[in-house]
Amino acid sequence: MSVVRCKEVSKSFGNMKALQDVTFTIEENIITGVIGRNGAGKTTLLKLIAGFTHSTSGEIQVFSENPFNSLLVSANTILVDDQMGIPTTLDLREVLQVAKSFYPNWDHELALRLFDYFSFNAGQRHNRLSKGKKSTFNMIIGLAARCPLTIFDEPTTGMDTAVRADFYRALLKDYLAHPRTILLSSHHMDEIEDILEDVLLIKEGTVCLHTSLSTLKSMAIGMTGPKHLVDQWTKDRDVYYSKTVGVDSTYVVVEDDFYESEKNEIKASGLELSAVRSSDLCVYLTSKTKGGIDDVFKEN
Repeated sequence: MSVVRCKEVSKSFGNMKALQDVTFTIEENIITGVIGRNGAGKTTLLKLIAGFTHSTSGEIQVFSENPFNSLLVSANTILVDDQMGIPTTLDLREVLQVAKSFYPNWDHELALRLFDYFSFNAGQRHNRLSKGKKSTFNMIIGLAARCPLTIFDEPTTGMDTAVRADFYRALLKDYLAHPRTILLSSHHMDEIEDILEDVLLIKEGTVCLHTSLSTLKSMAIGMTGPKHLVDQWTKDRDVYYSKTVGVDSTYVVVEDDFYESEKNEIKASGLELSAVRSSDLCVYLTSKTKGGIDDVFKEN
C-alpha cells in the first residue's frame, strides 16, 4: 500500500523554487531516509506531506487524500522538528498527558520511561530547555505517538553523540515492535544508514535518487591509479566523484556495472578498487562539483 504519492510536485516561495517536479512513492511500513544537503528542500517536502502547507503545482496524496486541511492525514501523521508548537503554559509531564488524549495510538508508559531515562524533570517548561533537550523531548512525543505516518525532520539537532545513538536505537526497537511508515530526514547519512530501508535523495529541490539502501550500497565503486588508466576504464560510465591523488594518480567513484572478470582485469592493470561508503556516495551525488576542496587550492 502506498502511503505517500507525489507526482510532479513543485513549491515556490515568491521567485524561489524550493521544490521542482518531485515525483516518488513511499510504501507502507518502511523507514525511508530523506537525505540532502542544507537548503536542498527536505523540510519543505516534509511539511507538504504533513499537510502544513500546500504545493504550488503537482499532485500529492497521503493516505489517498490531499494532505492539506485533511482531518484523516492530521489524525494519522506527526511531524517532529525543532518548530513543534509545545504549549509553554504546561510543564513537560502535562504536555505528555495532553498528547495522550490527542494521539489514538499513544503509549503513555513508553513516554514516561523515556522521560525518566533522559532525566527530565516534571516541572520543566519546554521553552526553557536547551536545544538538545528540546529535540530529545520532541523525539519522545514522536515515538510514543506511534502515528501510522511518523516524520522526523532533522530530529537530533543539538543532541550529543550518546543521546543521538540512544534515539536511533529506540526508534529502531519501537519500529520493529510497532511497524509504521517513517520518514527520517538528515544530512548525516552515516548516522542513520543502519536503520534505513530506503533512501530518498534530494538535490536542489529535485529527487536525485530513490532506491533501497542495499541498491545504494552496490551502485558505486572507488578506483585509484594513473589517470590515463582510470580514464580508460571509466569511459562512458557515470563518474560521481574524482580527485587528484599525489602527482599523477586519480581517485574516482564510478558507477559499478563491471563484471567480475573486468574487475580482475582492472586490478591486473595496476589500478586499486575499493568500496564506497553510502554516506560518501550521497555526498558525491548531491555535490555541484566532481572534485574536492583541495581542487580550490590548485595552482594554474
